[in-house]
Amino acid sequence: MERHFTRRAVIAGAVGFATSAFSTRTKAAPSLKVLAEQRGMFFGAAVAADKLRLDSSFKSAIINECSSLTPEVSLKWGEVEPSKGRLEMAAMDEIAELARANGLKTYGHALLWHGSVPLWAEAMLRDGPDWQPVRNYFASVMPRYSDIIQHWDVVNEPIETGDRDDGLRDNAFLRAFGRDYIERALDEARIFAPEGKLMINEYGLEYDNPVERDRRYLFLKLLEYLKSKNVPLDGVGLQAHLDLRKGMVSAKGIRDFLHEIKGLGLAVVITELDVKEADYSISAERRDVAVADETRRYLEVALDCPVVKGVTTWGLTDRYSWLQVTEEELATYKGMWKDGGGPGLNRGLPLDAMLTPKRMYAAIASSLAS
Repeated sequence: MERHFTRRAVIAGAVGFATSAFSTRTKAAPSLKVLAEQRGMFFGAAVAADKLRLDSSFKSAIINECSSLTPEVSLKWGEVEPSKGRLEMAAMDEIAELARANGLKTYGHALLWHGSVPLWAEAMLRDGPDWQPVRNYFASVMPRYSDIIQHWDVVNEPIETGDRDDGLRDNAFLRAFGRDYIERALDEARIFAPEGKLMINEYGLEYDNPVERDRRYLFLKLLEYLKSKNVPLDGVGLQAHLDLRKGMVSAKGIRDFLHEIKGLGLAVVITELDVKEADYSISAERRDVAVADETRRYLEVALDCPVVKGVTTWGLTDRYSWLQVTEEELATYKGMWKDGGGPGLNRGLPLDAMLTPKRMYAAIASSLAS
């Protein structure tokens, strides 16, 4: 049955949920994907095929809350083609089949990334640069999922402030093909996704510190350069890995940054939202408040920009978060717990380890609804 919600009902449901005890999900409250759809956006989460296959309760939560699935690693070159010419698509095919069976989309993350270049390709790029293997990789994955993938992270994390004066990361692709590898990749991607949204995805753009101010500046310079060359670039992915150790997000910095992107005629997707905690010694309730407040601060600014088309969290539940409490952090807080235990998991995703919605979930819901 198709559900319809008025704007007033949606906001009331989100606010009511935000003030609840978060122990159970209110049946009347719309899911995050419905709230996003109400404002013409999508909500998604990063997923891994094995977790979906082995954890039915997690799979149900994903289907209920998400309209888009981002494969954590299954589309990356190092996973797809670990040895030259041998394609391993089973994991991505699993995610794609789940998406198709449930009327969901998939987000194409990520094609060229310095962190997932097959060893054989690294050697080829170093010893005898040849674009053909890149073309073959694009040709293998892009048409295969064209029915469910609209957005493609064609280039992931091209900025590194300490490497070069122009801010580009000194990676295998740049060393092989020069700075124009980004243009070449976007042109190539357009061949295989003529109707797709071609994106560049980047991190470290949210806070008011010297490094992230430089990163915003250099990323904008790259975008301006690409637009001046009439490259087929449709938008940018902003990862939004929030970090309470850095203080509060810079509302002005984010607002001005989004205004500049909008001025270039580019769309924006928030692609990897999560929150790293700063203080594991306080109660879970206070930790959840801090995480939710930071999430709300970011989304209230970001979602006010009309070119933001979607929000994806890097995972849905703390059960499988990549943000773990480190040994160093455990040593810092050693002895803080009467039972001798630790702080458990980082609590920086919408659902806790038991798949119960937390205050971060409510912060996302209220931001989408407002």
